[in-house]
Amino acid sequence: MKQYGEYGGKIERLFTDSEPWWPTAKHPGESAPNVVIMLFDDLGFSHFGCFGSTIETPNIDALAANGLRFTNFHVTPVCSPTRAALLTGRNHHSIGMRSISNFNTGFPHMTGHVSNHASTVAEVLRDEGYTTFALGKWHLCPMENCSAAGPYEQWPLQRGFDRYYGFLDGETDQFHPELTYDNHMVEPPKSVDEGYHLTEDLVDRAIEFIHDAKSVRPDKPFFTYLAFGATHAPHQSPPQYLAKYRGRFDAGWDVIREQWFANQQALGLLPADTELAPRNPGVEAWADMPEVHQRLAARLQEAYAAFLDHTDVQIGRFIESLRDIGQLDNTIVILLSDNGASQEGGPFGVMHEMKFFNFLLETPEEAIGRIDDIGGPHSHSNYPWGWAQAGNAPFKYYKQNTHEGGVHVPLIMHWPSRITDKGGLRDQFHHVNDIAPTIYELLNVTPPSTFRGLEQMPVTGTSMAYTFDAPEAPSNKKIQYFEMHGHRGLYADGWKAVTKHTPGVSFDDDDWELYHIEEDRSECKNLAAEMPEKLAELISLWWIEADEHGVLPLDDRGIELFGARFRDRSPHPTSRNYVYRPPMAPLPAQAAAPIGGRSWDLDAYLTRAEGEDGVLYASGTENSGVSIFIQNDRAVFDYNCFGDHFAVESSVKLGSGEYVVGVRFRRISRNGIATLVINGEECGTVEIPYVMGVMSSIGPSVGYDHGSPVSDRYSNTFPFEGTLERVEIQIQMGRDHAGLAESESLAAFARQ
Repeated sequence: MKQYGEYGGKIERLFTDSEPWWPTAKHPGESAPNVVIMLFDDLGFSHFGCFGSTIETPNIDALAANGLRFTNFHVTPVCSPTRAALLTGRNHHSIGMRSISNFNTGFPHMTGHVSNHASTVAEVLRDEGYTTFALGKWHLCPMENCSAAGPYEQWPLQRGFDRYYGFLDGETDQFHPELTYDNHMVEPPKSVDEGYHLTEDLVDRAIEFIHDAKSVRPDKPFFTYLAFGATHAPHQSPPQYLAKYRGRFDAGWDVIREQWFANQQALGLLPADTELAPRNPGVEAWADMPEVHQRLAARLQEAYAAFLDHTDVQIGRFIESLRDIGQLDNTIVILLSDNGASQEGGPFGVMHEMKFFNFLLETPEEAIGRIDDIGGPHSHSNYPWGWAQAGNAPFKYYKQNTHEGGVHVPLIMHWPSRITDKGGLRDQFHHVNDIAPTIYELLNVTPPSTFRGLEQMPVTGTSMAYTFDAPEAPSNKKIQYFEMHGHRGLYADGWKAVTKHTPGVSFDDDDWELYHIEEDRSECKNLAAEMPEKLAELISLWWIEADEHGVLPLDDRGIELFGARFRDRSPHPTSRNYVYRPPMAPLPAQAAAPIGGRSWDLDAYLTRAEGEDGVLYASGTENSGVSIFIQNDRAVFDYNCFGDHFAVESSVKLGSGEYVVGVRFRRISRNGIATLVINGEECGTVEIPYVMGVMSSIGPSVGYDHGSPVSDRYSNTFPFEGTLERVEIQIQMGRDHAGLAESESLAAFARQ
C-alpha cells in the first residue's frame, strides 16, 4: 500500500525479511530547562515588597533576591492584549487583540482571539517536546464561544496546551468560580465552608499536573502558564488574611504612597532624579476626606493587600513543590503583571465592581453599612483611585491608560542554574512582547515560519537574554508603540510621547505630552511646549508604527462593545429567541440570552407535584443577578440589584400538573417592571428601580443556581425537584416602553 508520512523501514512479504522503524520523538534535550510564567492581574509597579510595598510578599521577594528584577518593563494597558503579546511575541493589534477578548469589531485588530498566524509559546514548545500546562485566567477566546457548545478552536487546549484548569472570562468570583477543566465545565472541588479559594485550587492543580508529568516522563521538561485571578477584582481572600491587615493603611494613600516611593528609591529601582507624580485628577488629599470615606477606603485596601499576601503564600507552595522534586534550579520562572493597578473602583471604591460597568457611583455613606463583608464571599469589591495610584507609584494614571501607571509593571526572572547576578537590577526598556523571544533564545528554539500549514507573522519582540550578563548594556529595544481605546503613546530611545484620549473627542484634538522618560520616569516634566519638533517627530513615528503593526483604524469604543451581536450561526440568533433544555452546563454570561438592560419574556415549561420546588433559571451571584424559582408551591422572581432584592411571589399556588411559569420583564427608561405569569395569567408584579445593563461576570444556569445563590430566599444550588422540559427566553425587539431603540448602546443607556 501507499505509505502516508515518513517511514524509514523496509516492508517485505514476511516480517523476517522486513526492517521495522520507529520515528524519533521530538525532544529538547536532557538539560532543557522547564519554563514557568506566573501572571498577576491588575497589579501595579510598587505592589510587591521587593518593588517598594509594605504588603508582605516574602516568597516573591525571595525569587527577586535570587534572580533579576527588571525595573523598566512595560505591558499593554489591559489584560487580553498583554496575554496575547506575552504568549506570542507579537504586538497585540497585529494578532487581533486590540482590547479584551469579549469584543469583536469586524476589524483585523479586534477579533477576540489570537490569530492562528501567530503561534503561541505553548504551540511552539509542545512541538519541541515540552509538556504544556495552562492554569487560571485565559481571556483569549471570544466569550460567546466559551460555552459547552464551543467552538473550541481558541480554547487553551486548541492553542498549544496539553492540560488546562481555570476560568475563561476576564474575572471570576474567587470563592464561587466558573471553572473549566480541559474542554469541559466543572464545579469547584469543595465549598467555601470547607475552605475553598480559587488561588489555592489553581496551585494545587498546577502541582498535580507537574507531578503527573514528571512522575511518568521525568525526561520531558514542562512549560507552565499560571495566570492568577489575583489581584483583579473581586478582592477576596480567607478571613485570617483580612484580619492580618486591619488598620495597616489607616494613615491613608498619601502617606503610604510616599513611603513606598521612598522604599523604591532606597532599593535603587528608579533613576535618582525621579519625582513622585502628583495625585491624579479625582484623587482627594487623604487628610481632606470625611472619616467615613477614609474608613471605607482603608478597608478596601486591606482586602487588596490580603488578596496579594494570600497569593504570595500560594506561590511559595508552588516554588517549594519544584524544589522538592529537584526541578527549581533548572526552571526559568518569569513573574509579571498584565497591566497597572485598576481604576475601575472609581473615586470612592465599590462594594460591587459591576457598578462601575453600569456607571453607578456608590457613595461611601451607602457602602459603609456592609464594610465587614469586604474581602469575603459576600462582596465583589474594588479599591478607589487613590489606592490604585499608590500601587502604581511613582507613576500617574492607571490600567487602561498609556501613561506609565497603566503600562509600567514589575518583572522578575529566576533561574538559579543560569542567573549569576543574584538580586540584580536591570533597567533596560523592554515590553511584554519581548518575553516569548527571550524564552526562545534561552531554549535555543526557532519559532516556525509556517505552523499547521499557515504562514506565521514574524516575532517582533526583542530578546532580553543579553541583559543577564550585561547589567549596564544599553537597551536593544529602541521603539515601542502603545494604544488602548484611543489612548496612545510611543517610546523611542529614551523619549516618550503620550496622550490621554477622551472618548468621542476627535483624535486630532488629543493633547500630546512629551517626556524624556530615561530621566523623568514618572512623566512629571512635560517638554511638549519646549520641544515641539521632538514631539512632532515622535507623533509621526507613532503613525508609522500604527500602520505597520495593524493599529488602524483608531477606535475609542470600549464598554459599549459588551453584549450580544444578533446574527445567524451564533449563540445570539437574529430571532432573539433562546431555548434551553436541562440538563446542561452553566453558560458564560456573554454566550447566554442578553437580558441585561433590555425587555424580555421568559417561560419555563415544567411538570411538578405539590412540594416540588427549586430554581428554574438563575443568572449572576449573590451580589447581583436574577432568579426565577418555585418555593412553597409559589413562583418567585427575585431581581438582585447589587444586594438589594426586588422580589415578587405569585398570588396563586401551584399544585400538581403541567405549568408554564413565566416572567414578563419590561424596561422603562432606567427603571423596570416584572410580572409573573402562570399558564398565561398574570399573578404578581414588582417594580425595579434600576435596570442593570451588566449584571455579573457569572452567567446563567438552568434548573439550579450555579455558584453563590442569587436570591437570599434559598441556599446552595436549590435544584428544581420536578421535571423542567425547557426554558424559553425571547428578547423583545423594537422599542421598550420608554421608546428607547433596541439598538441603543449599553454605554448610552448606562450614562443616562
